[in-house]
Amino acid sequence: MIQLGKFNDLKVSKAEDSGYTLIDDEGTEIFLPSEKTDKELEEGATVSVFVYPGILGAKKATLKKPLIALGEFAFLTVSSTDEQGVYVDWGMEKDLLIPPKQEGERMEEGESYIIFMYQDRESGKLYGSNKIEKRLSNDDLTIEEGEEVDVMVQRESDMGFAVIVNHRHRGLVFENEVFQDLLIGDTLKGYVKKIQPENRLDITIRPMGYRNTVDPDVQTVLNALEDSQGVLPLTDKSKPDLIMVELNMSKKAFKRAIGSLYKERKIEIKEDGIHLV
Repeated sequence: MIQLGKFNDLKVSKAEDSGYTLIDDEGTEIFLPSEKTDKELEEGATVSVFVYPGILGAKKATLKKPLIALGEFAFLTVSSTDEQGVYVDWGMEKDLLIPPKQEGERMEEGESYIIFMYQDRESGKLYGSNKIEKRLSNDDLTIEEGEEVDVMVQRESDMGFAVIVNHRHRGLVFENEVFQDLLIGDTLKGYVKKIQPENRLDITIRPMGYRNTVDPDVQTVLNALEDSQGVLPLTDKSKPDLIMVELNMSKKAFKRAIGSLYKERKIEIKEDGIHLV
């Protein structure tokens, strides 16, 4: 069965100048226009195509990778709004509609938000939703401790960053596990550090066993101290632009780095700056 909103592995049954007729195991056909592919396909070959709704609603195939797929989250930009809802650009010819009931917050044109793609059970059409929490569940975990996972930053919290794990679970990256600037919508690889009671997920964005390595920001500060004879005229009160000029890092990353060095008693923090011990 050809699935809308997903990549499908289909066989080329007929090749013509205008495009290719593709077929699944059940004999269902779909057409791949020549302009939707950048290579020639041979009859009998198997090709992976993304199936999406065209402007008139008919299923269409493309080799192009969209910004989001069915059952996934993505950070998408609002292209327009009208009485039908909000439209976001997902890389296809027809924008993805977010119905008014699926707006978790007021969405403005030109701004970007975390969106979930779902398929309406009655109409079979694809829609987007900005109501994130209802799409996440930790009741039945599909991951184990130590496993590498896909992570999307959902929001900043008092303890760190709430993240979406593998497009289906909630997770938390604690503040002391973050050694880089994170923004809402950022996607990166992470690891399941611990599964807490009630299936709460502690996520780290560093490979397991990272304590045996030196944090790059910490190393940058150490290198700068060594190059300046053990004294760096920067403190946690220095202006962000000065820190960026001197070390090419954000003030938040700098404060974490010197905090780590101070705990390890490798530096002293004085009024004129930080001193290598």
